Amino acid sequence: KLDQSEGMVRGAAKAQAQAKAQKKADSMKNHGSQLEDQKKGLKMMCPACKTMMPSYKIFQAHHDSKHSGPCPTEDAIQVKA
Repeated sequence: KLDQSEGMVRGAAKAQAQAKAQKKADSMKNHGSQLEDQKKGLKMMCPACKTMMPSYKIFQAHHDSKHSGPCPTEDAIQVKA
């Protein structure tokens, strides 16, 4: 048999959990999209396919797997300001 006090405790915990979930949902509404921040991090453009890359090291891996021929130097790649 369940004790009546256990049911009340669970009810209070449920209300607290709902309030906490609502507060978290409200705070997430204000964050918005991260697409603009993502675009700021892309600094290099592949001259062959025009794909944006965040760093030269990632560009080298991209070039080795997607394009033939020697990899351009870091100075030869367009660097977005």
